Amino acid sequence: MKTRDLLSLFLFIAISVSGFSQNNFNTNNVKWMKYWTNFSPNKTNYADYEEQLPNIIDRDTYLRSDIIYFISGNVYVTNDATLTIEEGTLIKADTDQTTNLIISRGSKLIADGTKSAPIVFTSNKSSNSRKSGDWGGITIIGSGKANTIEGEGIIKGKFNPLYTIFGGNNIDEETTILRYVRIEYAGKSTNGLSLYALGNTSIVENIMVSYSADDSFEWHGGASTSKNLISYKANDDDFDFTQGYRGELINIVAVKHPYITSNNGSYAIEVDGYNKKIGFDNTKILSSIDITGATLISLVDESNYTHTRAAISINNLGELYINNSSISGFSDVVQLDNTFSTLGMIETAFKLDNSFFNVHKEGVITHNDIENSTFNLLKYNRFTKSFKQPEEIFSAPLDKTNPDFSLKNSLNNYMVVQ
Repeated sequence: MKTRDLLSLFLFIAISVSGFSQNNFNTNNVKWMKYWTNFSPNKTNYADYEEQLPNIIDRDTYLRSDIIYFISGNVYVTNDATLTIEEGTLIKADTDQTTNLIISRGSKLIADGTKSAPIVFTSNKSSNSRKSGDWGGITIIGSGKANTIEGEGIIKGKFNPLYTIFGGNNIDEETTILRYVRIEYAGKSTNGLSLYALGNTSIVENIMVSYSADDSFEWHGGASTSKNLISYKANDDDFDFTQGYRGELINIVAVKHPYITSNNGSYAIEVDGYNKKIGFDNTKILSSIDITGATLISLVDESNYTHTRAAISINNLGELYINNSSISGFSDVVQLDNTFSTLGMIETAFKLDNSFFNVHKEGVITHNDIENSTFNLLKYNRFTKSFKQPEEIFSAPLDKTNPDFSLKNSLNNYMVVQ
């Protein structure tokens, strides 16, 4: 496979580098993925539903784990009501019409599963017949800060306008509690999980979105912290941020399939500082994300690796800091659009620290004829001299039951951008 000529100008082989050792690099810590995840959801036999939820839930409602529920069409939680879902509950979605669960502003979703009893949202189809986009997804609307002209916005999609306004000034709102939740085969006309203007006390932890036909996760504004998130074989982006989202993600995994992508292509991470179609109200509140412990993988092989694109896309003055992470199987680490017109702007927009990458091109894609000055963005990170397939890099990335995305070899076996 191709060796990156540009990289060879900047590297040397080192057994240890000051400040960069195997001891402080925690990308191998994937134990949090065990027991509650499902990497073969199409093989799972789910029982038939027993009770259908109404399309308007306007009072506090509790869903029990001993009942299997069905949602059909758009189901709205309104009137400041709280929908509470017990651990281990299964909710099946109608696939004959577009079906979504929408938590309107002021209302609340508490879906607090456990490692041994996760909450599952899935397609109503039988095993081995489910597919991406069988149903819509979950949309949670908050009153936190969004960088829109009016401070508020309208969620994407064809929904009842009475329940679609997001944003406000309640930055400390606990908009939702989501723990140990799986969302399978969503993404029809929306994303697997859409989070609008969440308050910073919201809890979003241990969430797995599998086979979404659109983005797996998408944040519009807000300032929450999330951790232990998995996007598995989405058609579009895995983690998407826009409209002034300013928050932190800890431990995320994106697994892309080389033949599952949108018409416009997709990224593991896409950051937009603002929504270009509607503008923004404050240059000081553009999207800015810190990510620690990301594993971004494209499961390519020798026959298809040249068709990949960058792992990360940053647009419209967005900012991303990513550290202690692994990026493998893509053409490049990051692509930045033409809103970054100088090297200084690019260095502010993207920082990669204490991480590892395995890509088959130069590593950084920019515009405005400044490509040759940007490789320092990857300085002090480790990388492969030549492109490697996933099973050469990770312990068991192709296992369909219990994949292991920890690095097979010590980081000291790889080269350092110096």
